[in-house]
Amino acid sequence: MFWIASGVGLAIAYLLGSMPTGYLAGRLLKGIDLRAHGSGSTGATNVLRTLGIWPALGVLLVDLAKGVAAIVLARGFCPWVATLPSIAAPTGFDPQTWTPWAVCLAGLAVVVGHSRSIWLKFSGGKSAATGLGVLLAMSWRSAWAPRRRSASCWRCSGWFP
Repeated sequence: MFWIASGVGLAIAYLLGSMPTGYLAGRLLKGIDLRAHGSGSTGATNVLRTLGIWPALGVLLVDLAKGVAAIVLARGFCPWVATLPSIAAPTGFDPQTWTPWAVCLAGLAVVVGHSRSIWLKFSGGKSAATGLGVLLAMSWRSAWAPRRRSASCWRCSGWFP
C-alpha cells in the first residue's frame, strides 16, 4: 500500500506539471493553438513572441509555481504517508531517508509532465521555468548562484557596465 501511495504522489506531480499553461493562454486570449505559431513550444518565450509580455509573465509565474508546488507537496506528502496507520511502510523504512528521494522524483515528474503533457499528446514546453521552480524549491541558493556568476562574467567582458 505504501508503494501505491508513493506512485499516486508521483502521478499528482506529473499531472501538476502537465497542465499546459502556455497552450491555455493562447486558447483563452486569442483562440489560437500556440504550437502552430512562433517556435511551436508552449513555453513562456513563445507566449512572449505570440501573445505579449503580460501573458508571458503570467505563464512564467505559473510554470515556476508548478515546480515549487510539486516539491512542497512531496516534502509534506512523504512524511504524512509514513505516519498513516492504514498504509504500512516497508520494514526498516525511515522517512528522513526516503523524503529526499521522493522530492527528487517529484521534481523529475513535474518536469517530465511539463515537457510531455498528457493533455497535448505528450508534447509541451522545454521545462525551463518549471525546472527553475523545482531548483528554487529544492535549494534556492543553488538556483541563484549561476545568476551571480553570469552577471560577474558580463561585467568583466564589458557587455554591461
